[in-house]
Amino acid sequence: MKRYDYLIVGTGLFGAVCACLLMRKGKSCLMIDKRPHVGGNVFTEKINDIDIHRYGAHIFHTNNKEVWDFVNSFVEFNRYTNSPVANYKGELYNLPFNMNTFYQMWGVKTPDEARRKIDEQRQSALKALNGAEPSSLEEQALLLVGKDVYEKLIKGYTEKQWGRRCVDLPAFIIRRIPLRFTFDNNYFSDKYQGVPESGYTELVEKLIEGADVRLSCDYFYNKQEFDSMAERVIYTGEIDKYFGYCYGALQYRTVRFETSLMEGVDNYQGNAVINYTDSDTPYTRIIEHKHFVFGKQPDTIISKEYSTEWSVGEEPYYPVNDDRNNSLYEKYKGLAAKEENTFFGGRLAQYKYYDMDKVIEQAFSMVERLS
Repeated sequence: MKRYDYLIVGTGLFGAVCACLLMRKGKSCLMIDKRPHVGGNVFTEKINDIDIHRYGAHIFHTNNKEVWDFVNSFVEFNRYTNSPVANYKGELYNLPFNMNTFYQMWGVKTPDEARRKIDEQRQSALKALNGAEPSSLEEQALLLVGKDVYEKLIKGYTEKQWGRRCVDLPAFIIRRIPLRFTFDNNYFSDKYQGVPESGYTELVEKLIEGADVRLSCDYFYNKQEFDSMAERVIYTGEIDKYFGYCYGALQYRTVRFETSLMEGVDNYQGNAVINYTDSDTPYTRIIEHKHFVFGKQPDTIISKEYSTEWSVGEEPYYPVNDDRNNSLYEKYKGLAAKEENTFFGGRLAQYKYYDMDKVIEQAFSMVERLS
């Protein structure tokens, strides 16, 4: 006799939403996670009364009212608006690329002036290509935004993020670059945006309330036993690991965090996110966590993020969706389709970077198919 209707491997956002919706339909769920906490990469923990985004900044944004109403039915979200700043060798520029950026870059004050400046530099890129299609990220970026924006705000950051020169990265990585000819620093254009006032961990805990949860528990150490406990399995981990890397390992970039408590410093950088876009600074950005919830604490906590090469056994963050890896994923996807009672969902199982609202939409769709 199976003890549960569903075994859910992973307590991140995808697994948590699936568990919530399945339990609403009267299904019993066992959730397991190799980490000692729930929440996956959206996990937040409180240090000195400051909510820390342990695995990098997570800002919720969506145009989907159903998704927005769903998450707000569990916890209250604030009105945080993502407005990052770029630091290039001490020069500060607003992001995304907008009229504030162009004024800081060139002193232009009208949209027409900004367009003319960008078009001038695009013409140089077009001339260099001489009718050919862009073959690298560098050529593509120069064609989209010109030399100044590329060299100060894209080149160094991108090379640190990917660990490769822009001339060696494929053009498709940067198919388009949004340019806004308004004085608007809101990074996202979605209608709904914010951060849970009490942290993402509380959101996940409320989503999975009623499920049995086992932490610090590696599915693959006792896979046969766990599988025998439930009628169906929802697997949210790495798809290649599930199949024993039989076709080889998919590639990722991983991130190392250097987090520091700064006692007696109430405001370190004046913004939640500052990107360091020069190539000499070893980290990609600094997060000051208290600013996500407008904190007034006497201390602050910052995290420096370092993008590094990934190897099997390390924490996978960003899929490297080039032709080689996408082709490899399709082979694993074919194996997954043959699994009768195991269903694959989420960022790692689908080898795709998802924003949080899209993760929830995917969970909605999976539960609907399973019902």
